[in-house]
Amino acid sequence: MSGYLDAPAPLAFAHRGGAAAGDENTAEAFARAVSLGYRYVETDVHATADGVPVVFHDHTLDRVAGTRATVASMRWADLATVRVGGAGAVPRLDDVLGAWPDIRFNVDLKASGVVAPAVETIRTCGAESRVLLASFSDARLAAARALAGPAIATSMGQRAVARLRLAAMPRFRRTGGPQPWWHPSVVAAQVPVKAGPVRVVDTSFVTYAHRMGLQVHVWTVDDPAEIARLLDLGVDGIMTDDLDALKAVFVSRGLWPNS
Repeated sequence: MSGYLDAPAPLAFAHRGGAAAGDENTAEAFARAVSLGYRYVETDVHATADGVPVVFHDHTLDRVAGTRATVASMRWADLATVRVGGAGAVPRLDDVLGAWPDIRFNVDLKASGVVAPAVETIRTCGAESRVLLASFSDARLAAARALAGPAIATSMGQRAVARLRLAAMPRFRRTGGPQPWWHPSVVAAQVPVKAGPVRVVDTSFVTYAHRMGLQVHVWTVDDPAEIARLLDLGVDGIMTDDLDALKAVFVSRGLWPNS
């Protein structure tokens, strides 16, 4: 089984490397997060037209690079010339994994076409133990698990999270010893604080997830008071765009690695 969660909880995740700085998912962003002491980095992957997994969030380049071309329509040689936030080019997944061999990467599979190339790249880089594959799409995650088996950690898709949330509600909770119904590679439920009007992360959810052997990672939280509240609830990880804010709360509680 993956050693992805071998660090003491709670975990501090740099969401897209720290998107608040404006250069999300770039080598510069990841380097900044690592320099601040982050050991877990959340990122996203798409595949180019020639099957190269690249680190990028959106389907199109419009928001961050000013062009409406899609990542999936461009070959790697062309995409490599694109500048993001006036800084580095869109990175390849293999380059990112190779550049930071001691960092854990939380990799969101943003399209079905990237599943197989991403799994292959992770294996080629020997990074199985330090990657967690995530997605909103249960089908995408199922495809990844079929290729990777239990060697690469995964989180839950939206339907699985909804099922877990329902099971955690006191009026639906079974007594006795419920058996896990998810794949052996699932190690965490990665969730927002709320989904529309429904609060996802509360005491019952965290308690039930822990009872079932799962960690709870919450995204994306920048407010120090909310970070503190979630830590008081006992969540196991928090993803943030504001690297300084999250670190400050962790440091104040003696939770920062080597603090």
